[in-house]
Amino acid sequence: MKITLKRIGQLAAICIKSPGGKVGILYCCIILGLNLLEIYLSMKMIMWNKDFYSALEKYDASGALLQIGVFGIITAVNAFQYLVATYLRQLVQIRWRTGLTNSFLGNWFSGKAFWHLNTDESSSLDNPDQRISEDCRIFVDRLTGKALDLISAIISLSTYVFILWKLSAFPLEITLFGTTYYIEHYLIIVAPIYVLISSAMTHWMGFPLMRLNVIQQHREADMRFALARLREFKEAVALENGEKAERRIIDNRYGRILENWRHRINREFILGLFTRPYYMTVLRIPPFLAFPAYLAGHVALGGLMQLGSAFMRLVTTMSWFIFSYRELVELGATTNRLANFKQQMDEIATRPSPIEKTEAEDGSYRIQDMTVSDPSGKALLHIDNLTIAPGETIWIDGPSGIGKSTLLKALSGIWPYCNGKLAVPQGKIVFSPQKAYLPLGSLAECVSYPEQPGDMATIHDLLQLVGLDESRHQEQLKKATDIGDDYRLSGGELQRLQIARILYAKPDWIFLDEGTSSLDIEAEKKLYNLIRTHLPQSSIIVIAHREPKGLGTYRHIDLWQNRSGNATLSEGLSAPDASGLVPA
Repeated sequence: MKITLKRIGQLAAICIKSPGGKVGILYCCIILGLNLLEIYLSMKMIMWNKDFYSALEKYDASGALLQIGVFGIITAVNAFQYLVATYLRQLVQIRWRTGLTNSFLGNWFSGKAFWHLNTDESSSLDNPDQRISEDCRIFVDRLTGKALDLISAIISLSTYVFILWKLSAFPLEITLFGTTYYIEHYLIIVAPIYVLISSAMTHWMGFPLMRLNVIQQHREADMRFALARLREFKEAVALENGEKAERRIIDNRYGRILENWRHRINREFILGLFTRPYYMTVLRIPPFLAFPAYLAGHVALGGLMQLGSAFMRLVTTMSWFIFSYRELVELGATTNRLANFKQQMDEIATRPSPIEKTEAEDGSYRIQDMTVSDPSGKALLHIDNLTIAPGETIWIDGPSGIGKSTLLKALSGIWPYCNGKLAVPQGKIVFSPQKAYLPLGSLAECVSYPEQPGDMATIHDLLQLVGLDESRHQEQLKKATDIGDDYRLSGGELQRLQIARILYAKPDWIFLDEGTSSLDIEAEKKLYNLIRTHLPQSSIIVIAHREPKGLGTYRHIDLWQNRSGNATLSEGLSAPDASGLVPA
């Protein structure tokens, strides 16, 4: 509990320190002021109970009608107070959720945590999209609701205790075994005992719900991920007739949801055996407890209703924990999920780079004493010394699984299982992945990714150069909307788009991983020729199984020699024998 409260404070600090977050504190102060107004109106309602029922007891019609008017005024002011407080609370939620979401997104993208945490097999992180989107919303919603309610409850508690103490200035007379006992202000004593026992019962019966809610969130997110993944790879599933297999996967995940769901509803049923009767009787018990004072003649009917109203509000305020238990459980579970997520992202941000990187003064790209391993620690490649001159073209060849793509990841800085030295020249460097990426956005934004689109005429010309000149592509250029499912690109078209992206970026260093594998030889030759003619000063490093024709003169690094037992190649690359290799 102490750890959870500390984490709530840390996350709340992020919300407050965010841009515009301090304005939320001002809004919270106004909300507390409106809650004080609500307490004042509650006091007026307590007085109204006495005046209205006293008028009824005396058959005073005019007095009763007057109190009905007073009731209408109190109700109208109370409704206005509630609506304004709710509106301001929602404004606070917008500001603080924005600040918390921006903070988590910043950490998510900083140091490429989105890559490292999704590829780290030892990480317990699951469904980060849910944590950033849903958990941030739930945390802010529960924080602004429960925290303000708790402060208001504490203030109102002292008020109602004072009122009830003043109204119950008579003793309760109890005779046991011939001895008479007098209990002064007995209603003040009964209220906390009544609520304390009820709160303890609620916590004892409902505590397992926190763990069950965390599990339910995990499993619901797992199913959403499976459905989203099916949508992403729908074409492959359809071609391979994988409907039954996908249905088994989804049914299995839904079955795990149902399993935990049943445990949760059983626990909620057990909790409800106590809380539901409590909810139904908490407003009725106060008049019953005040009834002895009425029978003893200490109060009239109006006084009885006033006592009942004051006791009811005191008990209701003290029952804040019981009424809020489910929301508090959800707040605790969400807080711990977000805190663990943030902790893992912070660890990524402070993790030292495995590669010692310096700036190459002579403009070349140098790799020295670099070892690239798989996640288990087995070495895939070792580079003693490899220097790439500015404007040079390199072709890296080798069998599948030897670690070519992993080498590219290591050079880009996203592969943690490596070590060595890297001297990097100044200038723009582009790493083009093996699987071409089509981001959300218009076609123009896809060409200019990750930059904002500039001159549309340039983008139009580039699309024509790489062979994407059909009318549907040109129509999409004119649209500002995201490319949807109705706009499909084949593997070859995606790679053409990738080449257009490189030409648009005009990098000084280009690392291509099987960038033309989906194209025929003639199309590949044409695209490579485009790169070399449009970017004559750029250095190009191509990882491919076949000779990259169209690039002109190039230096060939052949990793096939490792399979024949050579430990060191002429270019300075070496690798373990075949038995030590795993797919990258």
